[in-house]
Amino acid sequence: MSPTKFLFRTIHLWLGLGTGLLIVFVCLTGCVLAFEQELEHTWYPARYFVAPAATPRLPLAQLAEAVKAKKPTAKISSFKLYADPTRTVEVSLAGGEKGGKSGTEGGKGQERKRADSRAVMSGKAPEGTAGRVPGAGKAKAPGKGGKGKSEGGGLRVFVNPYTAAVTGELNPRDNFFKTVEMLHRGLVAGPVGKLVMGVNATIFLFILGTGLVLWWPTARKALAPRLQVKWGSSWKRLNHDFHISLGFYASLFLFIMALTGVGMSFDWVGEGINKLTHSPLKRPEPPTSAAPAAGAAPLTADAVLVLARQQAPNAETYTVQLPKEPTGSIRVAVLRHGAVTENATDEVYLDQYSGQVIGSQTYAQRPVGQRIRGLFKPVHTGAIGGWPTKLLALVIGLLGATFPITGTIMWLNRRRKNRRKEHLQAA
Repeated sequence: MSPTKFLFRTIHLWLGLGTGLLIVFVCLTGCVLAFEQELEHTWYPARYFVAPAATPRLPLAQLAEAVKAKKPTAKISSFKLYADPTRTVEVSLAGGEKGGKSGTEGGKGQERKRADSRAVMSGKAPEGTAGRVPGAGKAKAPGKGGKGKSEGGGLRVFVNPYTAAVTGELNPRDNFFKTVEMLHRGLVAGPVGKLVMGVNATIFLFILGTGLVLWWPTARKALAPRLQVKWGSSWKRLNHDFHISLGFYASLFLFIMALTGVGMSFDWVGEGINKLTHSPLKRPEPPTSAAPAAGAAPLTADAVLVLARQQAPNAETYTVQLPKEPTGSIRVAVLRHGAVTENATDEVYLDQYSGQVIGSQTYAQRPVGQRIRGLFKPVHTGAIGGWPTKLLALVIGLLGATFPITGTIMWLNRRRKNRRKEHLQAA
């Protein structure tokens, strides 16, 4: 063996032995996350699906009343509606259920807030409250992942769009898949765990690179045996072929997964992409609404939905995010058919009083750096192409979990073989 290959084998071996258990753990938890949405829908079908009715869907104001009856002190942040007639409406809340307070916040004060909120949702603002929008979340520009903070972070309540019955609720920060994701990305250890997983993903890139160098045959006649598994051979030979041959086929996909994992772990990767693509480091602040005329009432969520459907009648989803401040704007995110990811939405900002478009940005108009960073997670989990790429991610994740095991077995077999040679030479 040449000195170069010996060096690469040494690096490949000890990096693999040192991080093998962590790689197995990351690959297995990644397999769970590949079909997160499908598993969630299978486990809780009543939360996400309803039987479509012959009657038209109820207005959002009526759905908001149902949510308020369930969560009296919660504030409605946004509505997400699906074109699929079997899907429930997702109502995101900003802030959770809290007990009553004394003083101005208790008793009549709470009742007055609820009355104001109901009036705003129905389009009838009480006198002296024209500038306020109780029960709404602050409209902010989406973050790195393409979602606004209030759109994904608060409690979600699911409502039947035909009967206004609440079918379930979900705290995105406190469910099974969020725990698995936290384990996968940072071992539930905060910034330290995230750093450990980022370093582990970087080491995995070196393991894959050195593995390809070791795989590459020196002679053309040795190429065919390294591309196929010799079924029916001894278990040692099968273990060798699983590691060498299947490792070659999976290496490209594992390299992409590890590379996107590094990108999600270290902020400097995103900053570097922004600089290379001349993209802004921060997203611009959303536009503000003009000062309303005396007695002007804010636009209702139903009126905003009508405008959104006029602009994109065949969209898959519509998300209406309401403003909190009197000067805030209404954000409407539309996911069109054939979008590359669920975050590839077209965004429109409306004046909350006149309904005029005061800002817009299609997915294609987003800065290149933002679009690249937004692809990290869907590429990493296999969601980029729907269930075929998710299935591919599942298979590659399972294979990735076997390689540290088969590699360790190869190393142990090689050690036993070398010890036998030493004993024979000594004899």
